[in-house]
Amino acid sequence: MQTDRRPIVWGMVGTGLMLLTFFLLALALIWLLSGDAGVADSGTKIAIVSIEGIISSELAEKTVRQLEKYGEDPTIKAMVLRIDSPGGGVASSQEIYAAVKRLRDDGKLVVASLGSLAASGGYYVACAAERIFANPGTITGSIGVIVQLANVEELLQKVGISSTAITSGPFKDSGNPTRPLRPEDRQVFQTLVDDIYQQFVETVAQDRHLPVPQVLQIADGRIYTGRQAKELNLVDELGALQEAVAYVTSVLGIIGKAKVVEQERDSLWWLKFVLEKLPGALTLQSLSAMDAVVQYRWMH
Repeated sequence: MQTDRRPIVWGMVGTGLMLLTFFLLALALIWLLSGDAGVADSGTKIAIVSIEGIISSELAEKTVRQLEKYGEDPTIKAMVLRIDSPGGGVASSQEIYAAVKRLRDDGKLVVASLGSLAASGGYYVACAAERIFANPGTITGSIGVIVQLANVEELLQKVGISSTAITSGPFKDSGNPTRPLRPEDRQVFQTLVDDIYQQFVETVAQDRHLPVPQVLQIADGRIYTGRQAKELNLVDELGALQEAVAYVTSVLGIIGKAKVVEQERDSLWWLKFVLEKLPGALTLQSLSAMDAVVQYRWMH
């Protein structure tokens, strides 16, 4: 007498179907939790570009290169500039600003997120973005220009050293640290500062849609909190990096968690961080920034 195996077979089939259903449900749950569900374009990415420390020629070159790299990536639809900088060289700040403007001209969405400090040249760079986010306690503003000139004449005299400069014109050695600054030298530098200051004011007026006279009233070099800056229309929204990313996500029409990419951090970042915290320390970055006599920088 043969045993009817059909109930056993059907039982095995039923068990298999249950396991398959459970497996598919688990995959669906993982997919949903990963944040990929609802993304209109699974290849859409948001890049975060960090601008940290004094804006030197080295930092500008690195940042511009990173911006161009992301700009050439068709999957990256937007960028968030994470700025934590007191500013730095005028030309270096302008180079990063121009690179951001080129990206926007090419159709990339770029917003700025101000960290603990985004003053002077740091704020100048942020002006190139479509929208600026700042924490209520962010230190920003410091719209202005500074030239620092040292004089070591008396120090050299004490050690028996003298210096003579032979020039092709009366202003060729203006700012020479081995002699006093003459009134006519001061006028040369003041004219220089005034022109570069005007460039800063015009940039803020243009990008923040403010009348030049209104910008002049607040562009006296003072710093502002993020909350004060919003009241003055220097920033658009109060919020952290997460709010900036959320804004970009919304504009791009991404539902759920966006795919965010970040540049690789310098392997020696920890050493630079420690050196920058030492009292009176001269880091490689600060030494690099010293080649810029005229600066968009908050001195703190």
